[in-house]
Amino acid sequence: MSSVQSSIRAKSAQPSDWAQANQDYLVLEFARLRNSLTEAASGRSGPTLTDPNAPPEIPAAELDHRLREIRVAMDAPPAIDVLSQTFQLTAFERDVLLLSAGVEMDSTLAHLCSSCLGREHRTSISFALALATLGNPHWSALAPGAPLRRFQLVSIESGHGLTAAPLRIDERILHYLVGVNHLDHRLEPLLQPKIMPRWVAPEHRTLADEIRGATDLNNPQPTILHLCGDDPRGQEDIAALLAEAAGRRLYVLQVENIPTAGGSTFSESGATEIAQLVILWTREAALLPAVLLLQCGNEALTNSARQFLERVPSPLILGSRDSIRIQRSSIRHTVNKPQPAGQKYLWEQALGLAAQSLNGHINHLAEHFRLSAGTIASVGEAALSPDGRIDPDQLWSTCRSLSRPRLEDLAERILPAASWSDLILPDAQTQVLHQLANQARHRMTVYESWGFSDRGRRGLGISALFAGASGTGKTLAAEVLARELRLDLYRIDLSAVVSKYIGESEKNLKQVFDAAEEGGVLLLFDEADALFGKRAEVKDSHDRYANIEVSYLLQRMESFQGLAVLTTNLKSSLDKAFQRRLRFTVDFPFPGAPEREAIWQRVFPAKAPTAGLDFKRLAQLNMTGGNIRNIALNAAFLAAEAGTSVAMEHLLQATRQEAVKTERPLSEAETRGWL
Repeated sequence: MSSVQSSIRAKSAQPSDWAQANQDYLVLEFARLRNSLTEAASGRSGPTLTDPNAPPEIPAAELDHRLREIRVAMDAPPAIDVLSQTFQLTAFERDVLLLSAGVEMDSTLAHLCSSCLGREHRTSISFALALATLGNPHWSALAPGAPLRRFQLVSIESGHGLTAAPLRIDERILHYLVGVNHLDHRLEPLLQPKIMPRWVAPEHRTLADEIRGATDLNNPQPTILHLCGDDPRGQEDIAALLAEAAGRRLYVLQVENIPTAGGSTFSESGATEIAQLVILWTREAALLPAVLLLQCGNEALTNSARQFLERVPSPLILGSRDSIRIQRSSIRHTVNKPQPAGQKYLWEQALGLAAQSLNGHINHLAEHFRLSAGTIASVGEAALSPDGRIDPDQLWSTCRSLSRPRLEDLAERILPAASWSDLILPDAQTQVLHQLANQARHRMTVYESWGFSDRGRRGLGISALFAGASGTGKTLAAEVLARELRLDLYRIDLSAVVSKYIGESEKNLKQVFDAAEEGGVLLLFDEADALFGKRAEVKDSHDRYANIEVSYLLQRMESFQGLAVLTTNLKSSLDKAFQRRLRFTVDFPFPGAPEREAIWQRVFPAKAPTAGLDFKRLAQLNMTGGNIRNIALNAAFLAAEAGTSVAMEHLLQATRQEAVKTERPLSEAETRGWL
């Protein structure tokens, strides 16, 4: 707004624009304050307060008439009236705020204040000036707990007495008075605005309707709404729906953005930053108006975050992966990623007409991945070509890549290259593996269409135990399944998961399972007896915590909805309770002569040069497929060094090396006729 050098215009017609009407209203309010200052100073001796550039004085009665006229004509109240009502300002506090704004925007009013204070070219007022010139003055207006200072509407320069100190309006409040209502610039680096989502999961929209009927976000002292679960973006969607219904904007504050201080208690600077954040947000919640979602995700509440959470009086929503115990009254709701039926609905919405051309591919996406509505919308939009077509393979690969970053630190990703033809097993075991793959493909039909998930989703994950001696093909079978189902295969790194510190193993395993439930993953727990061993009789605290770890795994395996394979060389070492929770158990037998012959025939790549290999005689070697692969590989290097094709003599030498390594003596019958 410019200086009042532009004369006050009479408003004979209703203003067509709120911003212009609000500006005109401020001009008249400044004129009223000029009259008050001139009148208060007229009875005192001193320099004249006249300003040659000042507009003519308007009688008080006419000012009151024009102010009423503008208020009646405006679609919404003037900003100063809204602000005064919001922070419950008295008439005197209202005029103090207007006077502080006037010296910034009205040159004549600034000149009058400077003359009264005896300070030239100062765009500020003092509390003493306000007490002496404004109507209905009261000392409590500048008390720390009064609105002007409590909400930092004005600030007092330090180094002066309280009444003589320059009094300045806060920049955010100045912008608000002229009709510019944007988030305080000091909060912009910390908060992210959340717009209404394009699509919301049906179950999340239903939950938002239920919450709206029981929770009032416009309550001045509301109960905290706690949304916990594995879908932080879904929590934001629900919060956005609730904010819109309450006529508020939604902002998200990540817990890591809250100022922190070292140690278990706040430093003075840390406490000051928290207090400032509380004040600024409380003010913004009232001015915008807005509601805040404090998003913790997988993070725990820090001491700083708890202090902020307990002190913020404005409408507040707390989002977290797990439930968090807080002192304030709260209402908790669970918000998890949509189940397969919801996933399918969201994919159909995101892909539009292109979904009809995918020939059941949507079902596979919904079966194998658990993504938030926002993620599905983003992936679907990126997958669509300009002509409205979509590449199913590219879409699947994009979805698979989403969970990888969270698993990389705790698991080893194996690129599956083996196919069914590489897996040499008896027919019974092969049939079970095919059945496992088929169940993974048809979960949508059985669980959703046929209603097997209606009574709960616990135990609906697909888990299998592969038991057998080392080298019998357990890990290879997991590779075959991952390749067949087009899933990423992650082998859990026990050294990264198991910890000697109490509770750390469970925490690490939780991260693994949580990340895997994004979908597109087959978890491989190699040598699972190290993790899933039998619970022991409790003799000391170590036994107790070891049993707690196993019990946690029992519960987590049962609730896991993805695909998991456990391998063990010692089936008898596993806790019996695990076997009940496993969908499949496959015993990998020691290969017989026919199986060993088939393994030898497949172990050499087509490009590898071989000469005179007798696979029937090689099958006499009583070793597993893993040993056979090692022998073939070592023999290939021996042949490469000699510059010849792989022959029986190279295999005999490599076999003897393998026997020494495994501390297993070779019988004459096993290698008879090799040379």
